Amino acid sequence: MKKESLGSSSSGALRIAVIGVGGIGSTFAFQLVRSGHEVTAVARPGSTRLEQLEGEGGVVDTKNQRAELVVKNKLDEETPYDLVLVTLPAYQAEAVLPELARSAAKWIQFMFNTFNPELLRDAVGARRCSFGMPFVQGSLDANGRLTAKIGAGGQKTKMNDVRWVQLFNAAGLPAVFEPDMLLWLRCHVPMCIAFESVSVAGQRRGGGASWSEALTITRGLQEGFTLIQRMGYRLHPSGKALLHAAPAWAPASMLWFMSRISSFRELLGTGVNECRALVDLLVSAAQEVNPAVSVSRIEAMKPTER
Repeated sequence: MKKESLGSSSSGALRIAVIGVGGIGSTFAFQLVRSGHEVTAVARPGSTRLEQLEGEGGVVDTKNQRAELVVKNKLDEETPYDLVLVTLPAYQAEAVLPELARSAAKWIQFMFNTFNPELLRDAVGARRCSFGMPFVQGSLDANGRLTAKIGAGGQKTKMNDVRWVQLFNAAGLPAVFEPDMLLWLRCHVPMCIAFESVSVAGQRRGGGASWSEALTITRGLQEGFTLIQRMGYRLHPSGKALLHAAPAWAPASMLWFMSRISSFRELLGTGVNECRALVDLLVSAAQEVNPAVSVSRIEAMKPTER
């Protein structure tokens, strides 16, 4: 594959906007600034995060290291950004699609799990759109200071555009090319729901999900995989096919055990809204397939109100 020059200037720096500056977006912005790029952070109008970023003039980590940013409460549609990274949860992304579609951005990359990536691609234009799945851990304390874990356990962010894989690797954000990214994302949704749901259950119980909860979530996970197959897709990567075919006790044991790891619960136990929204997407799709799948098993994965 022919390599293209990434830089929009003689220095190689790019103009990048990051929409959604929570833990993950802040981690991306921090690393990209410190590797020499001009980054604009777009935070929700009136939000605490916007106030923090404006007050600090950028992202500051818990070691008091600083990455200076341009901070805005809305994407500047007239600026021809080289890259716009959208790191919002999927259920919040629809609100920014009109401005992304109107924008002069040269490229838009959606960086979150979604069951319907084609809808996002078609909204902004396939010729300037790609997808990725972040594999970094970023959290903000009460003052908006960032704690980031990058490359833990050898994890690498997945993307379906080689240019941005190169960009991320150069910025100290380990990344890898995934040619079937849209299929990867769709197949990961049941897994994402299972991880978040079992984490929420574990947080609620103060130490781990019950066996009954882990088994219920597993049955929904496997029914989600069945749904994907009945929509005409293969399960990708192959490990998901193995989870689908396994006796329920095997993935349930994995989920039960992982829910007892405090760092796992703390990382994913905050994703209640995302989890519930993803379940709703699966349920909606399940109502359209034939032969039918068990909607009740999928719905049972949805975290209950605290």
